[in-house]
Order: sequence, then structure tokens, then C-alpha cells
Amino acid sequence: MILLDPPVWPFRDQLFSHLASDTSIEELHDFAGATGLHPRSYDGDHYDVPASRYDEVVAAGAVPVSNRELLAAVQRAGLRFRKRRGERPLASIVNGLPSLGAPHRLEILRSPFEAPPESTIAAVTAVTDADSRLLLVGSPKRGGWECPGGKREPGETPRESAVREVAEEAGIELAPDLLARVGYERIRFAGPVPDPQLHPISHVAVYGAQLESIGQDGIGPEGQPVVWLPPEQVWDRCGAAPWWPLLDRHLFG
Repeated sequence: MILLDPPVWPFRDQLFSHLASDTSIEELHDFAGATGLHPRSYDGDHYDVPASRYDEVVAAGAVPVSNRELLAAVQRAGLRFRKRRGERPLASIVNGLPSLGAPHRLEILRSPFEAPPESTIAAVTAVTDADSRLLLVGSPKRGGWECPGGKREPGETPRESAVREVAEEAGIELAPDLLARVGYERIRFAGPVPDPQLHPISHVAVYGAQLESIGQDGIGPEGQPVVWLPPEQVWDRCGAAPWWPLLDRHLFG
């Protein structure tokens, strides 16, 4: 069921309602798409609906409820999306990383904060060159093109892991303290974790790095193809990836 609370939430001189599902995020996205809500009005476990569209959304099938009723329904369904002030939820995907081999929910956040280091299992870096082209590495094992990244080694900080992966996959040396925070992936397992190196709530740190030089296509130190693409061409290589919403925000704002 799709639920809509009263338009009492202020933002930029407007009042907004929260549109949510008591069943699934997929149901929420389907309804929002059918009613023409902008994808960027999605906020983790709800969509923000301007007061001017309240009656229209109710007419489309949303059930009016109180603020408390909506929150309770979202919590009962296990759909509550936790975030810190300043973070922006971008996606919530059931079993978004099939290679993990266990039921989970993948949550993607843009964030000005570091991912929790104690539960960060991997790190990824979006590297752009002086022409604002993005570095992508071909990975047959992972099935496609990705920003350089990989598992965190024992004793490494997430930033140290990030710069090591860039060096190994693309042959580029970066300074850990110059990496910019982009956000993180949060993996919430529904049951026992499938690997002792994982945590019930695991994180993948995502950083950004800007080069002053021009990148060169070629083959990386580990034998993987390396390409530099203008932002408008990146979607063709990895737009179907579950983490695309975060890269999209990083590239296009």
C-alpha cells in the first residue's frame, strides 16, 4: 500500500508530504514513476511530494495517513533508511550485489562523512583527469567497467586501501589525504553473513580524486584495460550498475 502524510515538512519556502510504501521500495518507485514524481525527490524510504500535488497523488491511489502512521508502517516493513544529517540516500536495492550470495539490502548514500572504518570492507575511487574524464577499469571477473577499487587488506585504512587499488589497477599514485569523500555503499545482511570478513552491516567507502594531468588509455599493471571517458559517455559503460546513482551525482551534481 502507498501512504501519504500531510504536507507539513518545510523546505525552501514550500511544504512537503512524505510518500512511502508499507510493502517495498520497488512498489514506491513504481508509484512515484507513474505519478511523475522527479527521481531526485526520492529520499531513502520516501519521496518528497510538494503540497501543490497532494490532492493529485491521493487521487492516483495514495492513502492519506498521519505522520506517525506512515513512520510506523515504514518501520514495520523494515524499510527505514538510516542517515546522518547532510547525507543523501540515493538507492535501496534488495540483493543489489548478487555475488555476495546471501540475502541483503544494498543502500547507496552520498555523504560528506567517512564510512565507518570498523565495518568498511572495501574502497572505490572515482578518478578524473585534467579534462574531467573519468577513469574506468575493465573487469571481466566483476562483469563490466568500474572505477578502480577492491577489498581492504588487513591493517589498511579505507583511504590506504583506495590508493593501493588505484595504483594496482591503473598505475596511478595518489596521496590518501587528498581523496575527497563522495559517499558509501551500505550492505545490511538479512541473516548470517556469508563470509567471516564481512559484518552484519558492511560498508564500501567511495572517494573522488582529481588529477592535474591528462589520463592515457591502455593496460593497467594487473593486465586490465583502462579507459578515460567524458562524463556523458560513462553511462554506456556502467549505467546499469547498482552504484550508478552515486557516480551520477558525483559527475553531474
